[in-house]
Amino acid sequence: MANHLSEPLSERTFQYQNSLPPLPVPALESSLSKYLEAVCPFASEEEYRATVDIVKKFKDGIGRDLHQKLLHRAKTRRNWLEDWWLDSAYLEVRIPSQLNVNFGGPAPYLEHFWPPAEGTYLQRASIATWDTLQYWNLIRTEQLAPHKTGKEPLDMNQFRMLYCTCKVPGVKKDTIYNYFKTEREGLCPSHLVVMCRGRIFTFDALCDGQIVTSPELLRQLTYVKRCCDSEPDGDGVAVLTSEERTRWAEARDYLISIHPHNKTILETIQSSLFIISLDAAKPFSSSDNYTNMSVEALTGDATIRWGDKSYNMIVFADGTFASNCDHAPYDAMVLVSMCSYLDQQIKAREGKWKGSDTVRSMPLPEELVFTVDDKVRSDISDAKQRYRETTQDLQLVVYAFTDFGKAAIKQRKLHPDTFVQLAMQLAYYKKHGRPGCCYETATTRKFYHGRTETMRPCTQEAVNWCQAMMDSTRTVDAKRSAMLLAFNKHNKLMAEAQDGKGFDRHLLGLYLVAKEEGRPTPDLFMDPLYARSGGGGNFVLSTSLTGYSTVLGAVAPMVHHGYGFFYRIRDDRIVVAISAWKSCYHTDAESLFKILSSSLHEMLHLATTAQL
Repeated sequence: MANHLSEPLSERTFQYQNSLPPLPVPALESSLSKYLEAVCPFASEEEYRATVDIVKKFKDGIGRDLHQKLLHRAKTRRNWLEDWWLDSAYLEVRIPSQLNVNFGGPAPYLEHFWPPAEGTYLQRASIATWDTLQYWNLIRTEQLAPHKTGKEPLDMNQFRMLYCTCKVPGVKKDTIYNYFKTEREGLCPSHLVVMCRGRIFTFDALCDGQIVTSPELLRQLTYVKRCCDSEPDGDGVAVLTSEERTRWAEARDYLISIHPHNKTILETIQSSLFIISLDAAKPFSSSDNYTNMSVEALTGDATIRWGDKSYNMIVFADGTFASNCDHAPYDAMVLVSMCSYLDQQIKAREGKWKGSDTVRSMPLPEELVFTVDDKVRSDISDAKQRYRETTQDLQLVVYAFTDFGKAAIKQRKLHPDTFVQLAMQLAYYKKHGRPGCCYETATTRKFYHGRTETMRPCTQEAVNWCQAMMDSTRTVDAKRSAMLLAFNKHNKLMAEAQDGKGFDRHLLGLYLVAKEEGRPTPDLFMDPLYARSGGGGNFVLSTSLTGYSTVLGAVAPMVHHGYGFFYRIRDDRIVVAISAWKSCYHTDAESLFKILSSSLHEMLHLATTAQL
């Protein structure tokens, strides 16, 4: 990416948006056939026969009618799913989003020029902020190279949501406010918000129309830090963003009712480029163990993050970095792209600022002080307690598996992502003695405003292979044959999902058509196998590859008895983040990682003996 960014671009960031194909509606028969395949590993013969009957009645009856209505919707929208997905997956969800929906994780800069070091964090923060502002400018001037797969352009709309974006709570449904504009579209907010010790400050990132330099940013951040160190902590209003959505909406409405200035402050935060969180924690432990950093990123001090912002850049006191991001406006690949860019820039300059040291005259940061009363203070106190209780229930381990990585897997002509996914299936089967219904993110960005489709890795082929691996009577050849069948099935389903031929979003669309028309919920969605196989957001394994880069994130599990599973694959290592809820006695992230490690070894051995 660094080379692309330094060359003059003939292509503009958003130039292909209008030529991208619309999101297709898959054929009804195809989706239902794939659905039956997907539920098979979780059904007895009797249950499966009953589900086949339910699916047949759906296909010949109400399903046909709902499908036609969905096709009609697709004729009037270039992406028939977009609004529905935003509402059902994010905006109508009432659980606290800061821990249950947001993603976050450690920044990669510590792996080369920025290992932990006392007394460096404001200086490093000023450099990282400057680079983050350069990335904003690349998008604003449309100089960020459009992403492609081969020669095929991918949708870039989500990159508009990285800056100047915030979710605002509603009593029944939230709303996303996006204030970003390209240069051609007009003026764009250019102020930053800094949070430290429960207090909130803002200053403009431009001076005389130019992005402020790293020394100028250091002056501003130093001022904020001195203010916070010499005076009592602030009220910590930001912790309210960690609340259940309706409770936060009501608390926000009350805050606005106290004083009109409170609404102005909220709008300043919402429209800001991003949040800089100056965090007193020192979470680094080692370059093979990112657990503490990831825990702090996801569950750290809620008085210095705005949980609804699209990007909170967390600067720890030991000179390391992390992020916490609202998932609603964009998917993790946007943040991965930006953090990869920052990593390359920091690496290229050896972690130093190499520009002018001149600090121009500019206004000092302005503190944003909410007017609060006893009720608001009580709301803040309650929010802190609830956040503390919930975060203490999250178990998270983030370790580097360093015995091998992408190079060794590709040498054996196997797909690295599929390799890790199947190792995870085997690990879950070994630990729990049954198949684990699983969601893997498949991108649909080859289509207009495409985001994701569900790819279900727990295929019958994967289950057959897991059973073969645990059967001491099966030969090595039999195990290898079963593994290759599982690989082929996974690769085929992933390719189809990315091509708009998955079935989960299609079924969601049919369900929502029925719901919007006030019809009774079709039997297909009431069938116990629908939820048991993961439908309706019930996947026990919620997984995503963050790429073949240095960037890693983490998420909470989708269900109480499940796991969150994010991972990145490098040439020589696989770094894995596994989350679980401590209050579920059946799950344990630590032991799952250990079993995963042994499963990875078993698979490589199986693939190696095949080459002898």
